Amino acid sequence: MDYADLSRQIVGLVGGNQNVATFTNCMTRLRLDLVDPGKADLDAIKKLPGVLGVVSGEQVQIVVGPGHAQRLRDAFAEVSGITPGAEVEVDAAKDLRTLEAENKAKVKARQTTGAHAVFRHIGNIFIPIIPGFIACGLVLALANIVKVFDPTVAKNPWFLAFAGLGAILSGALSLIVGHNTAKEFGGTPVLGLIAGGVPYMTSLSGIAATTAADGTKTAAQPLSLPVFGDLSPALGGIIGVMITAWVFTVIEKWVRKRVPAALDLFVVPVVTLIVGAVLCIGIIMPISALLMKGINWLLIDFALQQGGVIGGYLLASLFLPLVMLGIHQGLTPIHAQLIADHGYTQLLPVLAMAGAGEVGMAIAIFFKTKSERLKNIIRAALPIGFLGVGEPLIYGVSLPLLYPLITACLGGGFGGAFIAFGIQQTGGFGATALGLSGILMAPVISSGMWLWYLGGLVISYIMGFVLTWFFGFKEEMVERLG
Repeated sequence: MDYADLSRQIVGLVGGNQNVATFTNCMTRLRLDLVDPGKADLDAIKKLPGVLGVVSGEQVQIVVGPGHAQRLRDAFAEVSGITPGAEVEVDAAKDLRTLEAENKAKVKARQTTGAHAVFRHIGNIFIPIIPGFIACGLVLALANIVKVFDPTVAKNPWFLAFAGLGAILSGALSLIVGHNTAKEFGGTPVLGLIAGGVPYMTSLSGIAATTAADGTKTAAQPLSLPVFGDLSPALGGIIGVMITAWVFTVIEKWVRKRVPAALDLFVVPVVTLIVGAVLCIGIIMPISALLMKGINWLLIDFALQQGGVIGGYLLASLFLPLVMLGIHQGLTPIHAQLIADHGYTQLLPVLAMAGAGEVGMAIAIFFKTKSERLKNIIRAALPIGFLGVGEPLIYGVSLPLLYPLITACLGGGFGGAFIAFGIQQTGGFGATALGLSGILMAPVISSGMWLWYLGGLVISYIMGFVLTWFFGFKEEMVERLG
């Protein structure tokens, strides 16, 4: 793709530099805030080489796909001479140009509620961390592969240093999440970083047992709350960190409005830290701990451990609707906490089977349909579908056709059931990194259990194909593409 040439064409088709107020990008889109959106020729932009689709609205969003959006943003900045926005926004929906206007409106409508605003905030907090999860997760995967072939390498200090790189993010995750949360809600990022450290202070475990000179020992004195009992570091996990950092921003803004500018630097940070820490330790941590326990019980203990293959089937088959509703980002803190606590998340490989069901669905339609247009759509979206980017298949194929969406969900459920069965049989495994799906997740599956994961993918491909071939597609459905 010639990003500079594409940028010049886009500038001309949106009304020139003077019509671009600001711009930024997400993982798959160049996002333009225009002074007068009516001047943009969206139909012409859709036809430009490399453009997969255009979403209109408050922003003009030009879909170019993962890996291209950042490069196009940089080229657009050079061509237009406009400084891009500092914030990288996130949107779960990635559309192909064949998405009907009606489906676009429905997706957009589902993302305007207060609950969806919360999930978007969560996405904005965690999406910038995903490259770190991928980097550290792949380093750990490489280290594990090396140990399989040479167990003695674990004694090599250079190998230990290399493996240690993979643990950096999990060790600093609370600080990074606190920093990003404060930034997302308009607070001071360094105060958010401190907020991320408050729940993890080792001093929260209280005064440790000591031995006096005469040999007598004093009992440990843990910090304790009247209602919630003893405190301990990391109580409440990542959810507690996000709430604490958000509370820090609320306190900071409240105090700043009431303090003279001359005293701002001295009063605002101190009051924010002290008041925020008290609220964190006394209220946020214990309540967040109860919330985390409830979520873990529901998704891990009940759905996977007790539910087994049935729970795995339901989790995988219901995941695509969560993606379309834009609320799947709400699971990201759970994945991150599981990785921080156990080194992997059992939940993510199960949910990844939903995308594999979409792939099987698309292959079935590709071979069954007589429509060259639909074949071309699938041909463009299928390769990245194998790599775990399923939104183009959802919004470009299965959602407009409707019934294939159902068979894709049901097909992916079989893979989720297989993964859940494998987790029960092996004692547990999962993904050691976020941000990877499809076949790219295989290298970061823990404990060398990647064959179980690949087996789930194959089952999802097959069942998505079979269900769609026999029950999910008829040629007259192509008319729904418009």
